[in-house]
Amino acid sequence: MDEQAFCALYEATAKQLWQYIARMCGSADLADDLLQDCYFRLLRSGRSEMKLQDARPYLFRIATNLMHDRWRSGKHLLFSSENVSFTDEDEPVIETHPERDLDAARILYRLKPRARQLLWLAYMEEMTHREIAAATGLNIMSVRVLLLRAKREARALLHSQRGEL
Repeated sequence: MDEQAFCALYEATAKQLWQYIARMCGSADLADDLLQDCYFRLLRSGRSEMKLQDARPYLFRIATNLMHDRWRSGKHLLFSSENVSFTDEDEPVIETHPERDLDAARILYRLKPRARQLLWLAYMEEMTHREIAAATGLNIMSVRVLLLRAKREARALLHSQRGEL
């Protein structure tokens, strides 16, 4: 891949990929590191000449695998579910006012990593079930079932949070 093609790919995918990693891990610094590793692995894989519509899910797959490796190793950096939010600049910050109105980020972080990941890919990245399957390594039917469960869990958390207000 030449420099111009890489720059075009990076411009088209880096912001969304960074946001995904940051939201899943809760750390801007870790997102910076893993983002760099994603592109390094893409270039090293020999698949760097793929089309954008194929490269995007592949990059999300690399990011997913890197995060799973990190979680399995016990080195994950997740904020507590009760005090997470993000600023407009997409930097994670610790919330100092837990009495805030309903906060989607707080609900998101109360979910298990897999549920959080599936909801993010489906609703923030607007990926199809097929693209989510490619990004996560799951089969399409598993994506459907797990996404349905994640939505139910998020809905239950939303209702329980409303009851706490």
